[in-house]
Amino acid sequence: MQVSLAHPRELGDVEVSRWRALQESDTAFDNPFLSPEFTLVVGALRDHVRVAVIHDGPEVVGFFPFERHPLGIGKPVAAGLTDAQGMVFAKDLEIDPSWLLRKCGLSVYEFDHLVAGQPLLGGRYETYPSPVIDLSDGYEPYTEFLRANSGKTYKSTLAKERKLGREAGEVRHEFAITDLTPLHTLLAWKTDQYRRTGRTDRFSYRWIVELVERLQTTRGESFAGVLDMVYVGDRPVAGHFGLRTRTTLVGWFPAYDTAFAKYSPGLIQHLSMAEKAAAAGIKLIDMGRGDKEYKEKLKTGELSVAEGRLARPGPSAGVHWMLRVPARKARAKVLANPVLLKTADKALKTYGRLRAGRAGG
Repeated sequence: MQVSLAHPRELGDVEVSRWRALQESDTAFDNPFLSPEFTLVVGALRDHVRVAVIHDGPEVVGFFPFERHPLGIGKPVAAGLTDAQGMVFAKDLEIDPSWLLRKCGLSVYEFDHLVAGQPLLGGRYETYPSPVIDLSDGYEPYTEFLRANSGKTYKSTLAKERKLGREAGEVRHEFAITDLTPLHTLLAWKTDQYRRTGRTDRFSYRWIVELVERLQTTRGESFAGVLDMVYVGDRPVAGHFGLRTRTTLVGWFPAYDTAFAKYSPGLIQHLSMAEKAAAAGIKLIDMGRGDKEYKEKLKTGELSVAEGRLARPGPSAGVHWMLRVPARKARAKVLANPVLLKTADKALKTYGRLRAGRAGG
């Protein structure tokens, strides 16, 4: 078995087609973050993206996209943004993860959303749920599930949508929008949310804005960017940008206009999105790892993703452990403890208000 390394732009049509074929051969890889198109778009913006093409004799049996950082530290492509990470490979492939790291010139590979069944799970890791909405039987069966399991939320959301229509104007929903103007509206809402809650504003980085813009204009049968928005008349009130394969849509950047917060526009948008997505052939909406109340109310089940690292013995791995692992373990402990999580969230929101106040002054 051999490995060849390439920047995404160096991959030819044959390699991309093989990657896509391997992805579509296993439902475990049915996530747009694992699609070749995603790595190709990120690679056009990030020079340190690489793809390990794994050969077994003349046959290509796997692809491992990653970012290579100083000291041989490896991370997933677009680390910190993606909700599914890992290799795409042929069924029953057996591979030594340490051998793969060495072939890639990596001392460490760090992950936080590694999908199930990966050879890369040879290191230390913890697993976490990733809530999903199952639309395989269509939208109506999903609403029946909600009535039975989240009846209060479902009924109140429909009632608030009717109230929004009465008080503000006709409510309408647009799916798979190609115009960049509503995308920028959504990103502005998201920036406001990050600042309001004390989080880092991802869209203060120009390359992330450009990434989302490029992905929105990417249209293919097996991969596409999907922007959908809820409007009252001509005014946007809530929206979401995500990615899709033929059958899976990933939740990525949801946000809304806080002027309409009393109507729960985010829930209105998610229900509308589920209906439109089901009509467009989507069988699963992966809302991504994270303890959010709306995910608990809307989910029908869960997938599992892993957080951890794979390392080869050496000084670089030791430095990485000292710098990253204790902090990550502390973060995991906070996320797993409801009291600590509530306290941390409150502190971040207080910081966000203070920061917003200083900016306004």
